[in-house]
Amino acid sequence: MSIWSRFKRAVKSLFGGAVSAMEDPRTILEQNIRELNDQVPEMNENIATVKANKIMLEKEVKKTRDRVEQLSNRIKTALKSDREDIAKKYAKRLEDQKESLERTEEQLTGAERAYEKALKVKKAFMREKEQKIQEAKDALRQHERAQWQAEIADTMEQFEVSGLDQTHDEMVRRLDEESAKNEARMEMALDSVDTEALQIEEDAEELRAQQVVDEFKADMGMVEEEEESLDSESVEEETIDLPEDEELEEPSKTIGKQRNKSE
Repeated sequence: MSIWSRFKRAVKSLFGGAVSAMEDPRTILEQNIRELNDQVPEMNENIATVKANKIMLEKEVKKTRDRVEQLSNRIKTALKSDREDIAKKYAKRLEDQKESLERTEEQLTGAERAYEKALKVKKAFMREKEQKIQEAKDALRQHERAQWQAEIADTMEQFEVSGLDQTHDEMVRRLDEESAKNEARMEMALDSVDTEALQIEEDAEELRAQQVVDEFKADMGMVEEEEESLDSESVEEETIDLPEDEELEEPSKTIGKQRNKSE
């Protein structure tokens, strides 16, 4: 490969990549839709030209046929008048008109075929145009949906990576760590306090308070009264009540003695 060929290849690859990077599929599809719609008036104009040529040939054929018929009548009239020389002149002109009529009819046949083909081409073009436009519109709508989905995906990815979830988990973790530290400090503080000594001191204070109260009662003479009331209560508690059955037995015994005496 020559140096010039390699240079052209390098330039094509360079500018081809730049053009590909500059191309926007959405913009190109929209431009294609506009171009397809713009081609319809041009095609209609071309078809109108073909149809006009067909109409002109039809008129020419009709005019030539009228001339052929007219020349044929003149030849007949000349022959009836025994003017064969005039009939020969008209006969030459008639042959020219017939040849012209034949050529015009052939042109008319070609024009009619061209017009029919143009109509078929237009029909096929319109069908393909509508199909391509519909495909382009579907692609554009799909592109819009894809962009919308991409935006949502970006938002959701950002939300999952650095949004509420991460902040929530981090704050919960920090609160758990702080609670654990406080519980540990509380346990250490409780372990450092001598609870038995505190209980002993509370019991000693209770005894001292009871002693002071007893001294006041002794000064007020309330100790003897309390002792007497305690003695009476103890005597009442020592008294035993006889059961009802025993109480019933004594009268029966007495009744038995009385019966013996009576006997």
